[in-house]
Amino acid sequence: MADGLQAYCRECSAEYYRQRQEAKGRKVRERVSVPAGHKRCPQCCEVKPHSEWERNKSTSDGWASYCRVCRAQRMRASNFKRKYGITEAQRDELIAAQGGVCCVCLSAPATDVDHCHNTGRVRGVLCFNCNSGLGLLRDDPEAMYRAADYLEGNAWKPTLVAPGVYQLPS
Repeated sequence: MADGLQAYCRECSAEYYRQRQEAKGRKVRERVSVPAGHKRCPQCCEVKPHSEWERNKSTSDGWASYCRVCRAQRMRASNFKRKYGITEAQRDELIAAQGGVCCVCLSAPATDVDHCHNTGRVRGVLCFNCNSGLGLLRDDPEAMYRAADYLEGNAWKPTLVAPGVYQLPS
């Protein structure tokens, strides 16, 4: 208006906006009163004290958009999608298809996603120790065969033929 004021009060304007959005099929979040020192999480819809939030200097109120629990859940889901190209539900399907145990040791529960570092393809879900072992052996089948031979008692030691010349076992 010419005087700088709106024609309708704040409540009437908000109600009109809500009706227009609902007519378009969109949902408008209801306004919730939040006491001082608290914030409402948009994911879990709970009002929590600031002690349950991470600091974030780039936001207007100085707190993260989601509470710690919801933020951790969102980050975990984002990490699976970014790193492995799968969702948490797809990981759970893999674990169920494996019977809930590690494919290598067949005893520990499957918790860690195993993937090929060259292609990025997900191979399965292993326990922490088996997944770490494959990674430390650099996904090299020959190194794993030598490790298996070593465990069976077949020493894989090169023999010294001449100074600086070693013969590898066949």
